[in-house]
Amino acid sequence: MRLLPTWLHGAMDYVLGATLILVPFAFRFPTEESAMVPVAMGLGLILYSALTDYELGAYPVIGMRAHLVLDVAGGLLLAASPWIFEFASRISTPHVVFGALEVGVALLTQTVPARGPADTRIVSAK
Repeated sequence: MRLLPTWLHGAMDYVLGATLILVPFAFRFPTEESAMVPVAMGLGLILYSALTDYELGAYPVIGMRAHLVLDVAGGLLLAASPWIFEFASRISTPHVVFGALEVGVALLTQTVPARGPADTRIVSAK
């Protein structure tokens, strides 16, 4: 069952993106790879969130369903990254937790926005 409205998902996207960027530095992740993976994922999340056709998208070119697919793929990649990039012996819990969170939120989010960015723009009269 999809409980989360897209506007709430959008807000969570930006918060999670910023968190992924800041956490590795705040907690001094032990290797460059272990820090750079969440930073890159956070930057990517903010970018494609800004490009998503939902209430908090700035330039709506990506549909909500495609956005959710990116969320699931990104979450799975983030969760698996300690083993893919071979730093699991040093740190893995934050990557797995944030990756699982991203997948879970995507699976619980509605696929159609109640209103899109175009609905909130001022249209000039001719």
